[in-house]
Amino acid sequence: MPGYVQSEWQKTTQHVLIVEDELLIALDLEDIVSHSEAGAEVIGYANRMPEALRLGHAADIAFVDVNLADGPTGPEIGRRLAKAGVSVIFMTANPEAVDPDEPGILGVLTKPVRADCVEQALVYAAAKRRQKLAVVPNGLRAFG
Repeated sequence: MPGYVQSEWQKTTQHVLIVEDELLIALDLEDIVSHSEAGAEVIGYANRMPEALRLGHAADIAFVDVNLADGPTGPEIGRRLAKAGVSVIFMTANPEAVDPDEPGILGVLTKPVRADCVEQALVYAAAKRRQKLAVVPNGLRAFG
């Protein structure tokens, strides 16, 4: 289409990994990601550490729960994903289980989380990945 200019959001798709053992929450997250203005798409789901680490290589951003099908493995998953360059946002009812001094962890959303808070956190993560200024959204306890 002549004269059409893509917005910055549309130029680079952010790949999102959902690490969550409750299927309905994972599906809600996918819906939020798919309809956000962050230029993001879900690349997969994981409910255990091996799946999360296998899919993590293709992710830019990950929403990670603390307690998963294989136990409280979320913090270790988050550490490993962050070390591999993934921007990690924890979503948990146990925010005290997340180490705020862990490098690469953007922050934590305390469950239950409203859809608009998740979308704002996604936009925040995408902006941070693009090294743009970003306002920390309400509901996100940002680290670093």
